[in-house]
Amino acid sequence: MTTPLLSDTEISEALESLPGWTRAGDVISRTVEAESFPAGIELVRRVAEVAEAANHHPDIDIRWRKVTFALSTHSEGGLTAQDVSLAREIDRLAG
Repeated sequence: MTTPLLSDTEISEALESLPGWTRAGDVISRTVEAESFPAGIELVRRVAEVAEAANHHPDIDIRWRKVTFALSTHSEGGLTAQDVSLAREIDRLAG
């Protein structure tokens, strides 16, 4: 099953409602600063559950309390509604 790529306009509109997320080419990303290293790991664990349930997995970089999430639908070669949806879930979990 394929997911259509978003247009540049659709991506720009989505980013307007996703504070802290930025676009670099075919990837949107956000860095979250957790209260502590264990809190950052817990956030990653919770995001992993949501990502696994959606079968859509972010790239995650952990640097002490800073956790960076990068989203792109690799199978489609760009950004799709799946990325926007997961970004919203990450925002919800990051509180």
